[in-house]
Amino acid sequence: MRAVDIIMNKRAGKELSREELTFLIGGYVAGEIPDYQVSAWAMAVFFQGMTAAETAVLTELMLNSGARMDLSGIDGPFVDKHSTGGVGDKTSLILAPIVASLGIKDPMMSGRALGHTGGTLDKLDAIPGYRTQLEPAEFRRILAKDGFAMTGQTRDIVPADRLLYALRDVTGTVESIPLITASILSKKVAEGADALVFDVKFGSGAFMKDLADGERLARSLVDTGTAMGKRIIALLTDMNEPLGNMMGNFLEVEESFDCLEGRGPADLMEVTLELAARMVMLGGKAQTAAGGRALCEEALAGGKPRTLFLANIESQGGDVKKFLDLRGVYRSPVSAEIRAEKSGYLSRIDAWKVGHAGVDLGVGRNRTEDAVSPTAGVQFHRKGGDIVTAGDLIMNVWARDEAGLAAALPQLREAVEYGAPAKRKLVMEAEHQ
Repeated sequence: MRAVDIIMNKRAGKELSREELTFLIGGYVAGEIPDYQVSAWAMAVFFQGMTAAETAVLTELMLNSGARMDLSGIDGPFVDKHSTGGVGDKTSLILAPIVASLGIKDPMMSGRALGHTGGTLDKLDAIPGYRTQLEPAEFRRILAKDGFAMTGQTRDIVPADRLLYALRDVTGTVESIPLITASILSKKVAEGADALVFDVKFGSGAFMKDLADGERLARSLVDTGTAMGKRIIALLTDMNEPLGNMMGNFLEVEESFDCLEGRGPADLMEVTLELAARMVMLGGKAQTAAGGRALCEEALAGGKPRTLFLANIESQGGDVKKFLDLRGVYRSPVSAEIRAEKSGYLSRIDAWKVGHAGVDLGVGRNRTEDAVSPTAGVQFHRKGGDIVTAGDLIMNVWARDEAGLAAALPQLREAVEYGAPAKRKLVMEAEHQ
């Protein structure tokens, strides 16, 4: 068997066999098949797609390319959530302590920012002392103690995904639905979750630009995950505007804590509570989404999620006092303001342009090895649907350096759109099994 024949078969739109995919993925992980051939195969998949059977086999091969988290001996249920990537999306930081307060364990293996989308691990790294690379024994101990734990992907867990994801990012094949499906599910099954809630984002700031593409990805995730024996719910959420009022690493941690204190912005809380409600359903604590949401709202009002959030900071090596002291003041000294250029309605603030400006500010990265800034970011004082007067403050902007600020400001100004606001439905139920 030759890699070139597999590439040509997929280029011709043929369904690849288990044997062909096993040869390709196994050879790539072993270093026997070079990047350039796997890049050619990924581009063929991008254009020709994969059948549901192919996607399931690819996911299984990636999952079995390395170790899995062993959660035996810890009381479940184990339910996790995954977002397909957005701007200002910090829902994981808020919902994990909420569902943990209701007796659901959330084993969360997260990623870093790449391109215009944010990364949960970069946000957590902004907390002084917080460790996001946990040994398996530590991960188990913290999960059992706090009800949730946050860690990054290790070299031993799903190495095929780690290699393939980095390749996809630099070859223009990130948006392939079967490749996204295999990447997400291989990691999520490896972390030990019994059930999963997917936040499939669509819109300018998402990888899936329109609702139809989002629906196709949701269907693929549900079908493939169900075939692997997992209980799955997928929601579709609008990512045409940044989520919440903060975009930036420490800024988003700060806003997450505000949410746990009952001071979260409406759009962020709506998405968070709808996702958490489905996690509560899958964890067997509620029969309906409405019942799950009511339990989450009661938990927030009682204050236990806030306590668990701070307990987790301490469990993962963070300095709770320093975190609390830095709220509201941990900002880059390189800053600017963006004010309304005219009076009238804001139709929206374009998430795509904000996300790309964030890379220049130092929030995100173009390459996996790029460093990010904990103190860079944007605070939004106005969003789509608001009425403004010329000169009103729309954004505070903080940058890692002057060059980054100069590059970002034109993009942020362009992101502010004026006119009648479009009606948005923030959250839609997609598919579930």
